[in-house]
Amino acid sequence: MKSKTFIRSIILLAMIVLIMTFIKLPYYVTQPGMASELEPIIEVENGYKDEEGSFSLTTVRFGRANPITYIWAKLNDFYYIHPLEEIKREEESDEEYFKRQLHMMEASQEAAISVAYKKANKPVHYSFNGIYVDGIIDDMPAAEVLKVGDRIFKVDQQEFQTAEQFIEYVAQKKAGEEISITFERDEEQKQEKIKLAAFKDEPTKVGIGISLVTDRKLEVEPNIKLDTEEIGGPSAGLMMSLEIYNQLTKGDLTKGYEIAGTGTINTEGEVGPIGGISQKIVAADHAGIDIFFAPNEKDSPASNYKEAVKAGEKINTDMKIIPIDTFDEVVEYLINLKEKG
Repeated sequence: MKSKTFIRSIILLAMIVLIMTFIKLPYYVTQPGMASELEPIIEVENGYKDEEGSFSLTTVRFGRANPITYIWAKLNDFYYIHPLEEIKREEESDEEYFKRQLHMMEASQEAAISVAYKKANKPVHYSFNGIYVDGIIDDMPAAEVLKVGDRIFKVDQQEFQTAEQFIEYVAQKKAGEEISITFERDEEQKQEKIKLAAFKDEPTKVGIGISLVTDRKLEVEPNIKLDTEEIGGPSAGLMMSLEIYNQLTKGDLTKGYEIAGTGTINTEGEVGPIGGISQKIVAADHAGIDIFFAPNEKDSPASNYKEAVKAGEKINTDMKIIPIDTFDEVVEYLINLKEKG
């Protein structure tokens, strides 16, 4: 009898736990991800691939919280709980969030390639593909017509190659006026008319209610292939630029070390901060990384680098954590680095 009661209790508990996993809370839980080598996913045509060590990007895992993961995050170091609005924009769908992350990755990838090729004295050119819709404001006219990920090619039959040209054109219009938008969605071209409206927060300013960026394609020689479909966001920019540069130039910047890091990068080679630096330090340490580059933010008291150092001390890592502000600083550091013994 006691045995049957015990079994029933176990089954009941298992059912409760299972049900709780399907309950979505208004939070996301993030945790340390992994360090992933970049050499297998980046290939410069006829490039140098004789690395003794490696360059790796670092990741943060995240998912929608349920009661189980919420409690687990409360009990574990380097598991963080975030309200939804810290991760996603207001009223942003999962699909829109995913598309925004992919576009941020594409922009980061483009900047990384540009910086590496210029540093290696290789030709870099751009071709323009219209304007990418990065976000849509609710209760504005565009919300009924456009979606995040659309690419606008023409406005009133005029071709605009940059976001700045689009903004300048619309700024000359008045609320209530209508414009014709030609755009592409899922490889299909569409044309719709949209009325302009005043922004609630800025009644003197009119628009259709979108945030947008210039969509351009980078053209380089030699050709390059990147398999980054599983990566979202801009934080791998710095490390991608290092792997690309290493394949473009003779010698091996890794000097036999396992090297990781994080940080956005722009076309000027400036490195910017990212989120989840502490969790990335844990991921890199677990992967046996020797050297980790962290954004220094011009020695800001609240920089990624200082947060990374604190995390490293907490887990007692032997990994060297190096503060950096630019791509050139990293290259100089690696050039002067002694070969790993």
